This record gives sequence, structure tokens and C-alpha cells, in this order.
Amino acid sequence: MSVLQPGSDAWLAQVREEPLEPERPIVDPHHHLWKKRFGRDYLLPEFYGDTGSGHDVVKSVFMECRAFWLREGPEHLRPSGETRYIAELARQCDSGDGPQIAGIVAHADLRLVDTPMLGELLDLHEEICGGRFRGIRQSAAVDRKAPLFIDVQAPEGLYADSRFRKGLRELAARNLVFDAWHYHHQMRDFIDVARALPECTFVLDHFGTPLGIGPWRRDEIFPQWRKDMTELARCENVNLKLGGLAMPDNGFGWHAASRPPDSDEFVAAQKRWYLHAIDCFGPKRCMFESNFPVDRLSIGYQVLWNGFKKMAADFSEEEKQALFHDTAARVYSI
Repeated sequence: MSVLQPGSDAWLAQVREEPLEPERPIVDPHHHLWKKRFGRDYLLPEFYGDTGSGHDVVKSVFMECRAFWLREGPEHLRPSGETRYIAELARQCDSGDGPQIAGIVAHADLRLVDTPMLGELLDLHEEICGGRFRGIRQSAAVDRKAPLFIDVQAPEGLYADSRFRKGLRELAARNLVFDAWHYHHQMRDFIDVARALPECTFVLDHFGTPLGIGPWRRDEIFPQWRKDMTELARCENVNLKLGGLAMPDNGFGWHAASRPPDSDEFVAAQKRWYLHAIDCFGPKRCMFESNFPVDRLSIGYQVLWNGFKKMAADFSEEEKQALFHDTAARVYSI
């Protein structure tokens, strides 16, 4: 008997559900596109296949993932290769059958702010994107304790770096958003930078990525995470993405199971993280995100959004509209 590969179409097809509230418009504010990662491509056909599975995804935001970087030329301009590739796909989406890629969040090293290089790259991103450039993500995620599945070790102490903070001010001056990705034990550092730069608009990705592998245990870190989220929410310049908790590094283990979870199993496992975050930030500063195709290693797109809708079932219609559409549309100006 053959064993299905987790994350494959056949593995995900074991769990199918009717989409809930299929008429509800959705902005998916966090997805990637790439070639040959995790054993497969994830480009427009795959993206359309997921977003066309029954939910009404009308717009999306592409999030940098170090794909399609230039291999030659000035090093500081190499991230523009990804921007150029995605901008062309976004233009194809405008006349396609899937959601519009309405925003692009690109990569830049903000520590280059005291040289002409940062401005040159930001200007190039703007030119390439043709009106879709919305912000920058420069990962601060670093953990030396866990055997990470997605091991993108950022520079130590990035949030405290004076050059990085000056670079954030440059983003604010250009009316660009900064997407923050780090791990749960770096939340205090992020709170500090968010307080220090009230003029900067931040979006925290993936709840601050609570780890659940190696020495990290979710039940043990949850109390401190709760406190950190409560304190972070006092920074009114921070918005929150609700999702990205189905990555292998979160430790739920679905990527290694014989079948993916259904939406009830997903909600039962993760609801406390979502509801506490919404309670802290409020629906008008929260947005559901797919983080696909990374979370696709654990759960199907259709099932994931069913889970989100079940978590939001007790909210008002206005609050649901914010969580699924309006917050993302406002923050990313799409």
C-alpha cells in the first residue's frame, strides 16, 4: 500500500468539506509563490486551484519568500528579481479567473538606510510593481534551540539595530507597511521597536510564530504569549495576521499524519490562540491569512477557511467583514 505524501493533492483530498458562507468576500493578505520548494511548484495554477475551491477570495497580497532573486548584479538589488517575477504574475491575474494579486510586500535590508542602496531598491520595487508595492518584510526570526523545518536564521538583534530602526522610519515616510516575522520568544524585542516607532505601520505575521518543537512546548509558552499579545495590542500602530499556525515548526504534527485535519479538528487545536488575539486587538486590527503554500503542508485551503469561519461564528456581521476583508484592504490599501 502506497503512503500519500503530506501536502500533496492526494493527501489533502482525503478531507473535503462544503465551503461555509461561500458568498463572503475574502482578502487573503499573506501567500507565497515559488518554484520547486517542498517538492513542488506553487504558481498561478496551484494558487488558483486553492483559492477556487469554494470560498470567495477576491484579492490577495503576495509576501516575499526569497524566490526568484537575481543571481547576478549588485547584491542589494537581487530581491528585485522576485518583485519583477511576481509583478508579471499579478498582471496576468488581472485578466484571469482567480483573485487579483492586489499588493506585493517585497524584501529589503533596512540596515542599508545610511547608503544610497536602500532608497535605490525601494524605488526599484515601486517602479516594478506598477502601483502594487505595499511594504517590506525583513525577517527577524532566529532560534538556535529547535530543529526548525523552515530555518531562516535572521541577524541576531535586528530589532534593536539603530540602522534597522532608521530604515523603518524611511518606510513610514514612504507610507509603506512593515511585515514582522519572528518567534514567540522575540516578542519583547518587537514590542520595544513598535513602541519606539509609533509612526510606522506594523503587521505581525503568524501570531509571532509560537514554536512547538525541540525544547518548546505550546502549553508552557502560552501564558507568556498571552501576556505579550495583551501588551503588544496597546501599540495602536500594530495590526495582526491570524494564521500561519499550521507550519511544521508550530508542532501540531499534521504534516506528518496519515491525513490532514478537518475544520473541527483545526478549530479545537488552535481556537484559543485566535480568540485571545482577536480579544486583544479587536477585529478592526486583525485579518485572517492563509500563509499558503507553507500551511498547505498541514491543511487544505478550503478546510482552513472553513475553520476561520467557524472561529468567527459568534462575531457580528461587521466584525466578520473586518476579519475576512476590510482590515486587510485598509492596511494594505487594496
